[in-house]
Amino acid sequence: MIELATMSSLCPDWNLSEIVGGMKRHGYKGLEPRVEWGHACGIEADLSGDERRAIRRQMEGEGLDICCIATGVRMAEVDREKRAQHVEDLKRYIDLAADLGCGLVRTFGGQRDRDREWQYVVDYVVEGYAQVVDWAEERGVVVLMETHDDWCSSPPVRAVVEQVGHAHLKILWDFMHTQRVLERPGESFSIFAEHVAHLHAHDGQYVDGKMQVGALGEGAIDHQTPLQLLGKMGFAGYFSVEVIHKVGAGGDSEGVMAQYANAFRRMLASI
Repeated sequence: MIELATMSSLCPDWNLSEIVGGMKRHGYKGLEPRVEWGHACGIEADLSGDERRAIRRQMEGEGLDICCIATGVRMAEVDREKRAQHVEDLKRYIDLAADLGCGLVRTFGGQRDRDREWQYVVDYVVEGYAQVVDWAEERGVVVLMETHDDWCSSPPVRAVVEQVGHAHLKILWDFMHTQRVLERPGESFSIFAEHVAHLHAHDGQYVDGKMQVGALGEGAIDHQTPLQLLGKMGFAGYFSVEVIHKVGAGGDSEGVMAQYANAFRRMLASI
């Protein structure tokens, strides 16, 4: 069954209790905290052991999950010293996820070395992930590589996951980004569906050549087809709303949370 989740980016000024209240009002099952952005929920790698246990008890007591830790880790970082720091950061986030009872950690490929061929870049990214997947397995956490930035196209992402060849590295399919590079949902699905463990959702329209995020089901991004394809294959994971409001900017968190939940349920009902 595909469940509904929200990223803390949707409601960055809400504390954890406020997020829980919104999730329960609108039928969300999972929370995906976006670390490193100063969100009011306070879920970060520097939490103490007691704080981690308290958050886990709170979520489990409400029958909710922390379904994924969304990080800014970038494995294609060209500077090797910086990439080494990303690897160490990822290990810390794997530990955070494990302590919170969360089974997934999101990472990016990030900007690649444009002076190198794709195979070199893939090999380099594989080298980075290879340093963490055994630790992820030991902690019971799956690391995700998102279809995003220089890695919106499906083949390079699949190549990384298959070359690492480890059950604890999988794909986060962001429907918007694969479609932005003109892949049809069926094409993306046929390339990497067996490796998908998590989904990101945000609809939008192209305005003056750029994507403007908006209401689910009212934009240019096809969510219905990939949900249908995944449903038929028995996918059981989270459809996580990634609408980004800046801290302190006063975005309509409640309204967006409600609209995406209602549109998601209509989509599922039609499958």
